[in-house]
Amino acid sequence: MKNWLFLFAAIVAEVIATLALKASDGFTRPWPTVVLVAGYGAAFYLLSLTLRAIPVGIAYAIWSGVGIILISAVAWFWYGQKLDLPAIIGMALIVAGVIVLNVFSKTVGH
Repeated sequence: MKNWLFLFAAIVAEVIATLALKASDGFTRPWPTVVLVAGYGAAFYLLSLTLRAIPVGIAYAIWSGVGIILISAVAWFWYGQKLDLPAIIGMALIVAGVIVLNVFSKTVGH
């Protein structure tokens, strides 16, 4: 169970870091830059802990899919970035493709 908590925490840290990347304005704003470096560091450390027990393909599929959804949702509310129906459908297809590739393909991760 704690491995799934590590994965969820890694995803949240990555989402925070990605949002800080936009706020850093090309690394010209120091505090958002500090947040993004710390966030990505924490995300990859927590992901490394996750990979002790969860297969990399499964972890990455969840990381990618949930990350896309969370970043898009938070950017919608935080930055006012609206998504039209084609964008939502496209992201759903990306999430579906990542999941199919990583969960069902026998070639991924071998």
